[in-house]
Amino acid sequence: MSARFVPVSWNSTKLVYDAVLLAGIALYIKVFLEVGPRFQDLTLPLSGTILKIQAFGTCTFLLLTLILCIGPLCRLEPRFLPLLYNRRHFGVLTCALGFVHASYVMAIYFSASETPRFVALLASNTSYGQLVGFPFEAFGILALFLLTVMAVTSHDFWLSFLTPRVWKGIHMSVYVAYASVVLHVALGHLQSTDNPVFGVVVAGSVALVSGLHFAAGRAEVRADRELAPPAPEAPWVDAGRLADIPDSQAIVVALEAGEKVAIFRWEGRLSAVTNICAHQNGPLGEGRVIDGCVTCPWHGFQYRAEDGCAPAPFTEKIDTYRIRLAGERVWLDPTPVGTGAYVEPVSIPEGV
Repeated sequence: MSARFVPVSWNSTKLVYDAVLLAGIALYIKVFLEVGPRFQDLTLPLSGTILKIQAFGTCTFLLLTLILCIGPLCRLEPRFLPLLYNRRHFGVLTCALGFVHASYVMAIYFSASETPRFVALLASNTSYGQLVGFPFEAFGILALFLLTVMAVTSHDFWLSFLTPRVWKGIHMSVYVAYASVVLHVALGHLQSTDNPVFGVVVAGSVALVSGLHFAAGRAEVRADRELAPPAPEAPWVDAGRLADIPDSQAIVVALEAGEKVAIFRWEGRLSAVTNICAHQNGPLGEGRVIDGCVTCPWHGFQYRAEDGCAPAPFTEKIDTYRIRLAGERVWLDPTPVGTGAYVEPVSIPEGV
């Protein structure tokens, strides 16, 4: 699936994935509209529009929480990787729900304004110098803007046009969007209610997202330390035992400069490529060799193991490295041969 601007077809897995996601959202909205009034701290019943504002707003917040949990969960447990393949669908739907939430807000609070609705939204509260009564709407606008930018640029065309580094930087703003949503809620709804339910949900979300990222970061640091080669025999480094490399899979070697190299065992041979996928910097070493091609576990982008080139008609390329086999030990030259450079695979002797 190494593609530039070719649309990705919907297979059965994607259809099931999207159907489950849409059904979950519809079920949440339905349950909230029916059960939500029981948790309100008001003596008078809320209007249907206000309930919809809360339903779509909370659903947006919970989906954004799930989006930020997928990455660290996949680092901690590879079985969550199927959720990562279509994380963009999560993002686009979250943005759409945010717009629905905002449209209901504009309809009930600013539709009768004598000034244009968006002007009224920004001018109705300008108390930026105080905590209580702070214009929390500004954080909601910022979050919705960032989600929109990420949704609009989610297609691979923008990934190629902007370059992976710039594209990734833009989509890392999801953390800013999440922080803005938390502030939007904390300075808005949580200041106007005595009901602790949603406050507990928000606090739990922040704790969950922070805890998972902290745990994944610690696991990554620990893995890097375990992968660091012992006292290298310059310029080659001891990459480990051949027996530790599963068939059609790889071991990942962390070099002193912070780079990582994936050494794959495939069809009785060994090849080494950078651990970074040219698509979205995915961890190639966690993927597999399929039909002679290293396949990224994130989005299925493929590269020939011997030269790091995507199979025709695609043009992506990654760095390749030289390796050698000395008995049961695999040795790696830490200097890349080049991007898309052919390196003769090392044959594994029979019986080894």
